[in-house]
Amino acid sequence: MRGQPGRTVTSRVLALLDAFSPASPALTLSELARRAGLPLSTVHRRVAELLAWGALERGGDGRYRIGLRLWEVGSLAPRGLGLREVALPVMEDLYEVTHENVQLAVRQGLELVFIERIAGRQAVPVRTRVGGRFALHATGVGLVLLAHAPAEVQERVLAAPLERYTGLTVTDPGRLRRCLAEVRRVGYAVSDRQVTMDALSVAAPIRAPEGVVAALSLVVAHDRADPVALAPLVQAAGRVLSRALGGTPR
Repeated sequence: MRGQPGRTVTSRVLALLDAFSPASPALTLSELARRAGLPLSTVHRRVAELLAWGALERGGDGRYRIGLRLWEVGSLAPRGLGLREVALPVMEDLYEVTHENVQLAVRQGLELVFIERIAGRQAVPVRTRVGGRFALHATGVGLVLLAHAPAEVQERVLAAPLERYTGLTVTDPGRLRRCLAEVRRVGYAVSDRQVTMDALSVAAPIRAPEGVVAALSLVVAHDRADPVALAPLVQAAGRVLSRALGGTPR
């Protein structure tokens, strides 16, 4: 659809915002035009409007970046806002006990979105960021969310190509289906070096009256990880959050 006539003003604005990514957070006007598939004259007009509203900012280098006004609007998203407020004290407690990375994620379509993270100073580096998206099949939180997703979502993920991040990433649909069944049976997920070769994550579900709405995880260095010892800590935190949200812990 890029570059095709008849696109609405809204679609053009969204294409401009979608041009930014973690790998390309600052773009020139020409780069925006190329990535959005729009004429430079159109981009110039729309960018001026976005600058005036605060959706974009222009740095001293002349490049454009996402503006704080979008962050302000995004922080009002009800699913993330209420959950973050309830979860942060529990996440902080879990961090104080372990001094490891603590992550909170929700499912959006066929991906997950990280809505909060506490990073340990001496903890293993992670590839995640608040607001970032990731595949469901590789991380601990993703496995929990996928295991409790509707059957239609599971089948769509299993039918699509599963990206391999390391040599240990589970990319065989049959094996992944068995992993999801095991997550439901034991009540937690372990992702052992499936995203990076130095990290292991243990995740547990967070339940509300409508079902599993989020997942909480610890991400630790593989060489010092003990999933059997970590799982009860993560599950206990998940149960606390589930009760706070009115869900039924299991």
